[in-house]
Amino acid sequence: MTSSEMWGRDAAERYDAEETEMTSASVLGATVGFLAELAGDGRALEFAIGTGRVGVPLRERGVPVTGIELSEHMAAVLRRKVDEDTLPVVIGDMATTVVPGEFSLVYLVYNTVSNLLTQDEQVECFRNAARHLRPGGRFVVELGVPPLRFLPPGQVAVPFDVSERHLGFDTIDPVEQILVSHHFTRDGEDGRYRRGASRHRYAWPAELDLMARIAGLERERRVADWDGAPFTQDSPKHISVWRKSA
Repeated sequence: MTSSEMWGRDAAERYDAEETEMTSASVLGATVGFLAELAGDGRALEFAIGTGRVGVPLRERGVPVTGIELSEHMAAVLRRKVDEDTLPVVIGDMATTVVPGEFSLVYLVYNTVSNLLTQDEQVECFRNAARHLRPGGRFVVELGVPPLRFLPPGQVAVPFDVSERHLGFDTIDPVEQILVSHHFTRDGEDGRYRRGASRHRYAWPAELDLMARIAGLERERRVADWDGAPFTQDSPKHISVWRKSA
């Protein structure tokens, strides 16, 4: 049983509308271009494919895509966009679910590896990626850098969004490496806010490299964004690529 929290029907129905920045042409264009280049003439497997934010345009780019998704509600939203023959989706968790065939690319975007709340499960996720990759194939992860530099002594919360319709902040347990993202989202015009929260296990880039090594993968590249900007000590996230030996 995976430790990932389940996306319910209401959250799935709201997801695309609330992630307008991540569904913008500028973000998706760079993301899809990066992944399509790595996939080459092979197949791609997306762990935690969700509503198909990335998988659907990558398929439209000509890359055969298969998805694994834990939430049937998220998969149902995806299915309105594309049929099963065009983009197959298997319901299951990304740490243990196996789909047929080999892939030139396995990828995890938008912090979804952190949905696995234990180190053991995250290691199994890397092993599962390696299990699906053909020799020379790549595993790609997009993940935020833990914002611990913003925590002075005695402070337990870090704001990440303060806007007209949304207030967001993270609370952090540095012992268990658990980060809880809290969201207050204004619905409608009556001034009321809807509260939500999600738990994540954060991991440092070097920790992910060790997970990859355990799974038989070697780091090939790490950049700050999908456009390939250099990863530095000030980068809030990273795109990391590991390669399976030929």
